[in-house]
Amino acid sequence: MATATQSAGKKTAKSKSSAAKKTTTRKTAQKDAVALLKADHREVEGWFSQFEKASSEAKKAELVQKILLALKVHTQLEEELVYPASREVVKDEELVDEAIVEHDAAKKLMAEIEEMEPSDEMYDAKVKVLSEQIEHHVEEEEKEYFPQLQKSDMDLKAIGEQIMMRKKELMAELSPMQPKTVQ
Repeated sequence: MATATQSAGKKTAKSKSSAAKKTTTRKTAQKDAVALLKADHREVEGWFSQFEKASSEAKKAELVQKILLALKVHTQLEEELVYPASREVVKDEELVDEAIVEHDAAKKLMAEIEEMEPSDEMYDAKVKVLSEQIEHHVEEEEKEYFPQLQKSDMDLKAIGEQIMMRKKELMAELSPMQPKTVQ
């Protein structure tokens, strides 16, 4: 029995050590602007995927509220902190211009979706189109834009710190949005 207890103790110590390393690594990585933005992308992709599988209107409404909040915050962070700072270091300035136009198109569609109910005829179609627009935008950012930022002398850690602080502010400011009640 002493052996089982010692073995359990070692496993617990290893688990704690492993968890501490993961937490430390995660915190370090999350301070980098690109890592933070990519984490946002993965989160929203997951919610879009859940939306496609959802059958209840209540679940769809809940997911759409999460998606819209996350996209509002994310686009504002990029427009306030990342895009202006990157104009000097990005070789193809049109990438930034196109990203801003893509944000504008997404915001317009988001506003339309926000005014709808999950039972509305075009609700699912509009969410699907928004998902496709975001997928396209994310692909361009991650394959073209982010690599240029990472190769530049832009201080991605400093911008990451700004992103984390501003994100907390925006979440507090925008989070009181309540999901529409399904009738």
